[in-house]
Amino acid sequence: MKILVLNERDMRSVFTMKDAIQADKDALALHAAGESNIPLRANLDVPEHNGQSLYMYGYAAKANALGVKIVSTYPDNINKGIPSVPATMVLLNSETGETCSFMDGTYLTRVRTGAVAGLATDLLARRDSKVFAVIGTGGQAPGQIEAVLTVRPEIELVKVYDLNMERAKEAAAQMTEFFSGKFPAKFVASQTAAEAVDGADIITTITISKNPVFDGRLVKKGAHINGVGSYTPELSEIDEYILINADKVYIDTSDALEESGDFIKPIEKGIYSADRITGELGALINGSIIGRESNDEITFFETTGSAVLDIVTAQRIYEKAVEKGIGQTIEL
Repeated sequence: MKILVLNERDMRSVFTMKDAIQADKDALALHAAGESNIPLRANLDVPEHNGQSLYMYGYAAKANALGVKIVSTYPDNINKGIPSVPATMVLLNSETGETCSFMDGTYLTRVRTGAVAGLATDLLARRDSKVFAVIGTGGQAPGQIEAVLTVRPEIELVKVYDLNMERAKEAAAQMTEFFSGKFPAKFVASQTAAEAVDGADIITTITISKNPVFDGRLVKKGAHINGVGSYTPELSEIDEYILINADKVYIDTSDALEESGDFIKPIEKGIYSADRITGELGALINGSIIGRESNDEITFFETTGSAVLDIVTAQRIYEKAVEKGIGQTIEL
């Protein structure tokens, strides 16, 4: 059995953020149409090392996509200088069931997670958005920023906030260097979360906080918010005020209602109900629900990261790598 091994460099060389946004769009459209089989992810706690190991698997026939991503969350890794969310993607040939590719799941997670927030931003944020706030500077942050700037290249200012001010300053400097010549946006570190969201047209939270990371009352009219970090019932980075008062609320898949503390906690308190959610982003793509209807509406999108995004994106990357002869082939 021959297996194509793809590292981050290989993947970047054949796959752009625009490609990733399109892959996510196709994946969510298939999911919303009932054309994918995506079981709820399996979570294993590793309390001895303050970690979790997750297994995300699924099948989307029309995309020829079959596989499993093994992803872990070890927040203490940031102090060791290694990724907090290491992952490996195992892609299978949907016709034979044989493993056809191993790829860097950490990069895959970053690119497809950035892309899905970018997709939501493209569909829901105001076209004249100029100010973008990012709460959290971990490994997901560059992909989140690239995706939003890809769909809103006219953004002029990106405000970055982290609990650690030095990390925020370092992230702003790194993004300035990384995106120099590609996007005109200026990157600055904010002293507080309130300073970051003040006047922001687009806000993305990408933390593992168990409590709201900013006051929802500070959100301006017409803003769009992406909630990216809450993927377990314990994590809830979004202020309940936002859910209750947003004009429209979207999710990547219905798994968000079972996985995200952003929804679970207010629903359990009885201050929010699932029937208030506008719908899945894929349903918006397929035209069965409405999107933004005015410049004053506040829209909110929550992603917990369905495996349908992983398998479709991974399959697209694999196809492009095979076409261009990229990667290393091993034989088992």
